[in-house]
Amino acid sequence: MALREIIILPDRQLRLVSKPVEKVTTEIRKLADDMFETMYDAPGIGLAAIQVAQPLRLITMDLAKKSEDGETRPQPRVFINPEIVSSSEELSVYEEGCLSIPEYYEEVERPAQVRIRFTDLDGKVHEEDAEGLFATCIQHEIDHLNGVLFVDYLSKLKRDRVIKKFTKAARRAAE
Repeated sequence: MALREIIILPDRQLRLVSKPVEKVTTEIRKLADDMFETMYDAPGIGLAAIQVAQPLRLITMDLAKKSEDGETRPQPRVFINPEIVSSSEELSVYEEGCLSIPEYYEEVERPAQVRIRFTDLDGKVHEEDAEGLFATCIQHEIDHLNGVLFVDYLSKLKRDRVIKKFTKAARRAAE
């Protein structure tokens, strides 16, 4: 496993539409392992391959919560070629953040429940219902695969402000 660099707004790669994973290979498994290491180190709960500059339809996620004894037991999940097959009309609002837009959080409204189809690391296709944090996180990460960021759901004023802030920071870092 290896830590990978997370690309940060305004990097144009974040706007790429990721390509489907043709076959679950050793390289795909290694990428997933690297993504978990990177995600846990950040720390975050979800990561799309495009965020580590790999334009593939691959997501890692771990929504583990602390148990009653105070321990957090990892629950790593991999979603290959995930797609939303249906979503509820009911909406929910969660405060979202993003490893590619560090230390910026805003409330985003999304469908409260979604049904997803995806392939796992064994090449098996699954369908699953998601709600709560899982629904929010999977929608957020699938958006990444389509070149969409959570700030795209904000008002133009807020979105422009955050993009300008990160563009300035990138310019200063390059000097």
